[in-house]
Amino acid sequence: MTTTLDTTFAEPTQTPLALLLLGRNADPNSERGVECPGDLPPASDPDLVERARAAKAALGDRVFILGHHYQRDEVIEFADVTGDSFKLARDAAARPEAEYIVFCGVHFMAESADILTSAAQQVILPDLAAGCSMADMATAEQVAECWDVLTEAGIAEETVPVSYMNSSADIKAFTGKHGGTICTSSNAKRALEWAFEQGQKVLFLPDQHLGRNTAVRDMGFSLDDCVLYNPHKPNGGLTVEQLRNAKMILWRGHCSVHGRFTVDSVNEVRERIPGVNVLVHPECKHEVVAAADQVGSTEYIIKALEAAEPGSKWAIGTELNLVRRLAKAHPDKEIVFLDRSVCFCSTMNRIDLPHLVWALESLVEGRVPNVITVDPETEKYAKAALDRMLALP
Repeated sequence: MTTTLDTTFAEPTQTPLALLLLGRNADPNSERGVECPGDLPPASDPDLVERARAAKAALGDRVFILGHHYQRDEVIEFADVTGDSFKLARDAAARPEAEYIVFCGVHFMAESADILTSAAQQVILPDLAAGCSMADMATAEQVAECWDVLTEAGIAEETVPVSYMNSSADIKAFTGKHGGTICTSSNAKRALEWAFEQGQKVLFLPDQHLGRNTAVRDMGFSLDDCVLYNPHKPNGGLTVEQLRNAKMILWRGHCSVHGRFTVDSVNEVRERIPGVNVLVHPECKHEVVAAADQVGSTEYIIKALEAAEPGSKWAIGTELNLVRRLAKAHPDKEIVFLDRSVCFCSTMNRIDLPHLVWALESLVEGRVPNVITVDPETEKYAKAALDRMLALP
């Protein structure tokens, strides 16, 4: 008997609750600050494709275009390389002949590229409004105040800051200045192991979920070893005793996309698709990670699906643009979005084809738009933190 696999990508159901259209609905069960922008904007004018091709051809090797995995397909089409934020920054540094690095991602990613590239190169963000809600949840002033709280509690000297790559240059610089390191979702365990060799505690910025999941799931810590520092409360909402007893001091930040997935999402997809493998990003909540079959970074997710058996079924808990792209690339497998809610990364999707064309045509005309520049002092300490990460075994 021959069975045929249905390879059609099933779009999340667009009900009022599931499709949280901006300004039309809200989810009271979401974490505070976790909002869904609704569906992707309409497709761009087809004429822009030819304009993008012409501008890129005119610039030749002078321009190098980076495309983050969460970008829409119309942008990825023109990327010279694709990847996660750190891979792209390193790819840019490996192309010193390119005068212009056009980063199709968000602001903190462009900052990292500027830190790692040479002074002769200019990093361009096609839309300056493309920020990151997680990175914005930790400001330099808030983190400095937190360090004062740790100092007053008598634990600053034994605390090592570890900051996720998804943080501003200011936060990376704070980390470097205080002897800490940066981590990605791929090497968070190695970074934490290094940090605990240097001190007794870790201040993990700015994503609480990656910090908690790595410590508890991968390193054997208990949830009681972790406390949550809320920058909007006096002393972070914690007592001196709580701070002194904690091993992991987690910043109250999260990803607005990954924070939407729930245990109900996992249970629902298991009922709907018997035998499905649930694979989620470690920026998801701890209870979601605990309920999943596999957990891994964006690169891990991509490689897992490449290696998966034909006919296998997968529910992926990460940004929808990437899940769509993976489903299209692997028609021999059934790949679905974990949640029924349509939720793109709204800031990442500010980089669209019109913005990319505008940036490229500006360069052709001799104008350099939206240059991202990190000041020398910030760059010095941020690079020190990044270099510590690169030196990890």
